[in-house]
Amino acid sequence: MAWIYLTIAGLLEIVWAFSMKQSEGFTRPAASAVTIAAMIASFALLSLSMKSLPLGTAYTIWTGIGAVGAFVVGIAILGEQASATRIVAALLIVAGLVLMKLSSPA
Repeated sequence: MAWIYLTIAGLLEIVWAFSMKQSEGFTRPAASAVTIAAMIASFALLSLSMKSLPLGTAYTIWTGIGAVGAFVVGIAILGEQASATRIVAALLIVAGLVLMKLSSPA
């Protein structure tokens, strides 16, 4: 169950990062509310996952899902640059996430 909590927490990190961008510095109330709600839910689920997962594994996976997910959303939705170097960097993050999962005892 910890891995499910952690995955959802990571996905919520993508949601709050995107909605924070949309909030335009917390000047748009709806996007700001989504940001805050997603942050709270993400942190709560991360905390639940840490009951049984090691700190380093849980935090690395959580931030990795958020980083790669925000990168993909930035390209797909916001029209950000998709250079070869940025794509290789994202792939290296994904490789690190896979290795963290494989090395986790839980």
